[in-house]
Amino acid sequence: MTAFQRSQTGNAAACAPLRRMILAAAVLVVTQVAIGMVVNLYVTVPAHHPGAHPANYFSGSVHSVVWAIGSGAISLAVHGAFGLALILFAVTVAVRAVRLRTGRVAVSSVLAAMLVIGAGFNGASFLDFGGQNVSSLLMALLAFGALCCYLLALYLLPALG
Repeated sequence: MTAFQRSQTGNAAACAPLRRMILAAAVLVVTQVAIGMVVNLYVTVPAHHPGAHPANYFSGSVHSVVWAIGSGAISLAVHGAFGLALILFAVTVAVRAVRLRTGRVAVSSVLAAMLVIGAGFNGASFLDFGGQNVSSLLMALLAFGALCCYLLALYLLPALG
């Protein structure tokens, strides 16, 4: 076995947990999109709730998300809470990929995390400004972009055994 083959085998073994994390992140993004579709079809965000039409986007968004999780319809509450957890997981995956020095996989994972965070900001905008369709569309497109990044990362990871 050449030095290159040994390094690829060792690298593949070190990346096995990362592979599972990336696959889990992809599944979680798909799950979040499905819950978001339910929210989009069956939940009407009231025009007036804590955080609606804020003077300061960030503080208003915090109030909107807290309201959605605590007092919103069950699917909206699940979507909001799941979204926050997904952001944390996406950042964890990105940090893991960067720490393993996986190159293009790390870039793809970081981009996926940024897209997930962007989708979260559009979710907050959806709440803040009365459920505008453009915010919902941007959430979905950013989520699908993140999914593509995760699929690319899986493709780029070294083959197992």
